[in-house]
Parts: sequence; C-alpha cells; structure tokens
Amino acid sequence: MRSEGQVRFITLSSKLQITAAAITAAVLFVWAVSMAVAGWTQYRATADLISLNDREAKVATAEDRVNAYRDDIGAVASDLQNRQEFIENMVSSLPADAKSVTKVSDSSGEAAATVDKVSVAIPEAAVLAKVEARQLAFVEGLTRYADWRTTRAADALRKLGLDPKAIMRGSDRQAMGGPLEKLSTNSDGTIDPRFERLGLSLARMSALEAGLAGVPQVEPASLEFISSGFGFRRDPFTGGGAMHSGLDFRGPTGTPIYAASRGRVSFVGNKSGYGKVVEIDHGNGLMTRYAHMSRFAAKLGQKVGAGDTIGAIGSTGRSTGPHLHFEVRINNRAVNPRTFLEQAPDVLKEIRRAPQLALGK
Repeated sequence: MRSEGQVRFITLSSKLQITAAAITAAVLFVWAVSMAVAGWTQYRATADLISLNDREAKVATAEDRVNAYRDDIGAVASDLQNRQEFIENMVSSLPADAKSVTKVSDSSGEAAATVDKVSVAIPEAAVLAKVEARQLAFVEGLTRYADWRTTRAADALRKLGLDPKAIMRGSDRQAMGGPLEKLSTNSDGTIDPRFERLGLSLARMSALEAGLAGVPQVEPASLEFISSGFGFRRDPFTGGGAMHSGLDFRGPTGTPIYAASRGRVSFVGNKSGYGKVVEIDHGNGLMTRYAHMSRFAAKLGQKVGAGDTIGAIGSTGRSTGPHLHFEVRINNRAVNPRTFLEQAPDVLKEIRRAPQLALGK
C-alpha cells in the first residue's frame, strides 16, 4: 500500500486466504439454494394456478350440465337407491312398541300421489320421486323410534322417582353457544316440518337417555355395611333428632370409594362437617357427594365413569369413625340414594335389553 511516498505491505497467510475463500463459496452456495427454492416455489404456485384456472374453465364451460344430468339420470337414480337401501338396512326392524306410536305424521298417501304425478309429467324422474317417498317414510319411522325410546327413558326415570320434565329443563340450561347456522331441507331455506319433528324427537331422546345414564347405579361402597340410613335419626354427637341427608357406609380406613355414575368432578376439597369431599356433577341438576374421605383419587374437572375409584374411606370432618357419607342431590335437594342404588341396575338392565338401532351411539 503506497501512501505519501511510503510503501507498506500486508501479508495474507494461506490459512486466512483459504478461510476467506470458503466463506465466499458458502455465501454463493446459500444464495444459489435460495434462488433455487424461490424458483421452485414460484413454479409450484404457477402450476397450481394453471390447474385451478383449468378446473374453473371446465366448470365455466359446462353450460349443458342439466342435459348431462338428464342423460345420466338412470345412474344417479341407481346411486340414490343404493344409498337409500343402505340407510333402510341400518334401521330395518323397528321394535313392535315403536310402531304403535301414533303422534307422528304419515305421508305415505301423499308420497304415493306425488310419485304418480311425477311419473306422468317427467317419466325419467320417476325413480327419484320414489326415492324421495322412501326417505319421508324413513324419517317418519325414525321419528316413531325416537319417540318410543324417549317414552322408555321417561318411564325408567319415573320408576326411580325422577321427573322427566325436570331433566329436560336441566338439559336446556346447560352451557352452550356458537354462531347461528339454520338448517334447511328446501332450496328456499325452509325446513320440512317432518325433518324438524325428527330433530326435536332425537333431541328429547338424547336428553332423557343422558339423564338416565347419569343416574347413580354403582354402589360407592358395599350396601351390606350401611351404618346409617337416609332421613330422621338421633345425632351421634348431640343425641338429639336430626336429618341425615345421605347414607353412611362403614369400612376400614383406606377402603376404595367408587363413583356411582359417570360425570365430571365438580369439587375436591374440605367442607365444614363433611371433611374431605369429592362431588360429581352428572348433568341435568343431579350431583353425588362423597364425604369423610381419608384421601382423594380424583381431580377437579376430571371425567369419571361409573365404578371409577375417586378416593378412600376415612374419618375426616364431623365423624365418629371411618365411613363414607354418600349423598344424591337433585337441584341441590337431597334425595334417598338407596332408591337409585337398589333399583337403577335393574331398570337400566331392562332398558339395555330392549332393541337398539344403529343411531351413531
């Protein structure tokens, strides 16, 4: 380097030159890869756009779609008929009791007249009209079946001392929400009342059967070791008369305690007089309480099934010795748990023996 008449020299070692060359080569390589990726991305985007434009062009030029549909109406009708037969096979045999339901519309006469008129006016659409008639018959038959199952569930709830109407009100109060998306079966946005009737029947059936499934049905501990029943008794501490709102199951400390039915754990902790407590919400206002525990085996918010272990017998709280205090409450009103524990298994067994159809359950 020459500066003001003086010359200075800078020596670059071989190692430094190799390092500089390597860095330069790496930069060039990264640049080349980036360019290649960018090129490939642009190519794919272009190819996808061309494919989309091609599909749009085919749709845009399909002005004879109606004629093509008319020409292939036989194949369309065959497909619809196959699907309809598949649906009908799923529910091919309604129980005898279900067929006796009379509060459901019967569109067989109307549908037959429609088939005759369509067959005369548009012969090629006769098969489709018949499929539509069979669909209406299926909808009405399924509505009868849903109503029959609703009646069975309501009768079973009454046998257990529960009010089906209260169960329905409880299901209506459950938390729900979301955007409004109206259902329709017609091109003008309206819904055929027969389909709406089916939807309401299925909703009632689902609510009552869910309520029945949440009924206490498993002994939280052995019924053979009940030390105190539900109702009036002499208080073990004061000796005076008192109301006992549950059942007491005596047993050694550490004996497992089981969930009486499926539900969600709504409380885990200590309560005055009860000691260590687990509460399970079974929906529709029905709750079970397990008190005087020695330890917990369930967590808040946990979903449990009938018979799951949720804790162990103890003597915490206002207790004279190790036992489980078990309560059943409906809308926070205590009811006798023994009714459920003794009758629910037989009632539910009878329900499960009855014919069931493939309704996605």
